[in-house]
Amino acid sequence: MKTKKFITNTACHILLAVLSVIWVLPIFYVILTSFRKEGGSYKSYIWPRGFTFDNYINLFNGNSSINFTRWFTNTFVIAIFSTILSAFFVLCVSYVMSRLRFKMRKKFMNIALILGMFPGFMSMIAVYYILKGLGLLETGVLKQISLVLVYSGGAGLGFYMAKGFFDTIPKSIDEAAYIDGATKWDTFIRITIPLSKPIITYTLITTFMGPWVDYIFAKVIMGNETPYYTIAIGLWTMLEQEFVEYYYTQFYAGCVIISIPIAILFLMTQKCYVEGVSGAVKG
Repeated sequence: MKTKKFITNTACHILLAVLSVIWVLPIFYVILTSFRKEGGSYKSYIWPRGFTFDNYINLFNGNSSINFTRWFTNTFVIAIFSTILSAFFVLCVSYVMSRLRFKMRKKFMNIALILGMFPGFMSMIAVYYILKGLGLLETGVLKQISLVLVYSGGAGLGFYMAKGFFDTIPKSIDEAAYIDGATKWDTFIRITIPLSKPIITYTLITTFMGPWVDYIFAKVIMGNETPYYTIAIGLWTMLEQEFVEYYYTQFYAGCVIISIPIAILFLMTQKCYVEGVSGAVKG
């Protein structure tokens, strides 16, 4: 039995090691290419002949066609506002579904579950014409506002994880607050929210990553408004035929830079993030 257990554990470790290499290899290649001194897109070798920081330096110098700094700022602003609104909508809807009982509640939850199974880009053409009819696509600034509205508008449908966490909080706490004269809003803000830091962290991270990495819908909305591009559109622009040979290594440098905020955010909030997910699953 000990021998069989040893063989099983060894096989599992080998499998995990192989999978780790497969997962890490693309990340290693991206970082390696970002420091590559030789320009151009295709090379017959992986390990660079020379290394340089110029790819990162030139990325922020910018020019009339490639303005990484402005694209990064645009994306950061859009992501921040979308995160704030989305988190507010998700937490409010989740609390209502967890604590209140009203007519059509279960049907609404079923409808939300079904709608969540469809990818969001299926409705982007309809959303585009709605925004166009409302006059929100006239200027670059209005298009950025439209992105914030769209990213945050449907966030309330993703309430299931937060609802599961709220279900783990004893309702007796709410009842005690009601006896002391607190309203439902007071109970939500002053009692439930302070007890829900893990799920709030989870919600903030997930709602921040959507606008940060989205390309399809942002491209549909922005069109040719180059100064108002988000970072995903900007990086794709660097791979277009007229730019790829010159900006290929800078593209990889940009990929490394945009991954840093997400990595820092996740590392800082990892404990709360794991607690939020485990609490929601338990609920």
